[in-house]
Amino acid sequence: MRCPFCKNDDTKVTDTRATDDGRAIRRRRECLQCGRRFTTYEMVEEEPLTVIKKDGSRELFDRNKILNGLIRACNKRVVTRPQIEAIVTRVERNIRNSLVQEVPSVKIGEMVLEELKNVDEVAYIRFASVYRQFADLDSFMAELKHLMGHDTEKNK
Repeated sequence: MRCPFCKNDDTKVTDTRATDDGRAIRRRRECLQCGRRFTTYEMVEEEPLTVIKKDGSRELFDRNKILNGLIRACNKRVVTRPQIEAIVTRVERNIRNSLVQEVPSVKIGEMVLEELKNVDEVAYIRFASVYRQFADLDSFMAELKHLMGHDTEKNK
């Protein structure tokens, strides 16, 4: 690894730690010429995922879009940031484990809803109202009844 300060190729690793739930390795390095220290990260290079939008257009997968949507849905709820991050991580892991390079946005939305249903029902309804674009009160009520039916089955 080349030193970012003096450009010398001779460096040594002084500390190594796993970060980001084991998805990356953080290394502290020291340049043997100038003695300065710096940090590097090593991670698996992942294949780019493409999201197929409802209108048929395609764009690169961006986990921040899911994160931002969940943050809005969970606003003023008792859902913590680590819980939200865990949902995003599980959804992304499930998509990547499916070994497809293109995934419909509808499938991503359903995966998020399935995860959110078990965390906070109000946040679930908020997310569903934006994601499913309820056209009227009847479609909104149908989703509430579906959710209430899920609760009844869960409590049996």
